[in-house]
Amino acid sequence: MRCPKCKASETRVIETRTADEGRIVRRRRECPQCSSRFTTYERVEEKKVIWISKKDGRREAFDREKIFRGVRKACEKRPISLEKMEEVVCKVEDRLLAAGAGEIPSSRIGELVMEELAELDKVAYVRFASVYREFSDLASFQKEISDILERKRNI
Repeated sequence: MRCPKCKASETRVIETRTADEGRIVRRRRECPQCSSRFTTYERVEEKKVIWISKKDGRREAFDREKIFRGVRKACEKRPISLEKMEEVVCKVEDRLLAAGAGEIPSSRIGELVMEELAELDKVAYVRFASVYREFSDLASFQKEISDILERKRNI
């Protein structure tokens, strides 16, 4: 593993942990040249390809990094660890694989992400929903927040 700071080609593993039933391996690493420490994540790559059908009719292969970027952006400046964000993405991916469908509409992925974020953090959920559902005005935000509060009262 190359050091992201000094680009040295050799680093050493300080600590290794597994998460998500062993599907993800988290490694703390240290560069012997510049003493910089960083974390890497490894995951088991699934053999099955999931195809996503987009709103405009295009099809593309499932890309977990696109989901992670969206989740990370929604969780920005919130007290949510990278591990929790990665967990959200893994849960969405697991649910897609469990569905067994070869092709899934992009709208279903957005709904799954929102379900997971709603459990994790309401602010991150509203942020993600505002982009995913393309809120165009303040009334859209108010309606979504009212819906969240209503669901909370019914629990």
